[in-house]
Amino acid sequence: MPMTVTKFGLALAGLAFSATAAFAQQAAFKPAVVYDLGGKFDKSFNEGVHTGAEKFKKDTGTDYRDFEPQNDAQREQALRRFARDGFSPIVAVGFSQESALKKVAEEFPNTKFAIIDAVVEKPNVQSIVFKEHEGSFLVGLLAAKASKSGKVGFVGGMDIPLIRKFACGYVQGVKYANKDAEVFQNMTGTTGAAWNDPVKGGELAKGQISRGADVIYHAAGGTGVGVLRAAADAGKLGIGVDSNQNALHPGKVLTSMVKRVDVATYNAFDQAKKGTFKAGLSVLGLAEDGVAWALDDHNKSLVTADMKAAADKAAADIKSGTIKVHDYMSDSKCPM
Repeated sequence: MPMTVTKFGLALAGLAFSATAAFAQQAAFKPAVVYDLGGKFDKSFNEGVHTGAEKFKKDTGTDYRDFEPQNDAQREQALRRFARDGFSPIVAVGFSQESALKKVAEEFPNTKFAIIDAVVEKPNVQSIVFKEHEGSFLVGLLAAKASKSGKVGFVGGMDIPLIRKFACGYVQGVKYANKDAEVFQNMTGTTGAAWNDPVKGGELAKGQISRGADVIYHAAGGTGVGVLRAAADAGKLGIGVDSNQNALHPGKVLTSMVKRVDVATYNAFDQAKKGTFKAGLSVLGLAEDGVAWALDDHNKSLVTADMKAAADKAAADIKSGTIKVHDYMSDSKCPM
């Protein structure tokens, strides 16, 4: 009899242990997002991340926490606070979070992190970067084919190598379609404020339009809203970025260079939930459906069959290696 009680007690203890372990494993999945400057409703980069997180919430019923930094110092504070409160995975949005995440990831080795647009080589960090130059090449090709003046523009946000990468890919695509085309380029600023200044974006776009540009591509986050508005108001064409921005000015946005940060965010959450999350580098280009150009009801009247065929062929040639799009960040140079 005593033996039976002992076995029964051990069995209960085992069940209790299993239940506790299962609860601990479940409780460990508490997703969170720390956005980049510009806010989660910037209609572009941050909003793409928000869209992915919201889709995960809708599909799984799992809520998440997020934070919108107002200055650089708040990035590290937010990452550390979420980690201290047991959130995992934590998605850090933007290259500017690289140094903060390096510190926090070391402090919390059991917390899973993902960073978009930067590489942090830590055993608990998934780094997700994109081949923006490939997608930018395609919208550059379309810009050149849509342009009547032979002059097109580019407005970047913060003047950093990543945005130069967008610009360089765009110029290569423009020149591929029309070697004689002229490309005007402006950057909005050198601080994080450059991502959220639609007034300045509009001014830069107007300046390019005054020089003859009739298609303008932006890679400027919330600043780009002003670029697209200025182009539409002037009867010219804009090109959106990151999220599909075709609907912001239907019939006035030629296309958008879609960067699937929504999918990257969703996958980071999903992998952590399923226990398949892996640290390391993930590089997403055309071949991986990480970048693309957007075609929908809002812009289909602007894209002719010839333009679509040319863009589709160029995309296939990039995937196969027939067309090699130079990556500005490989050597800080653009061949054109």
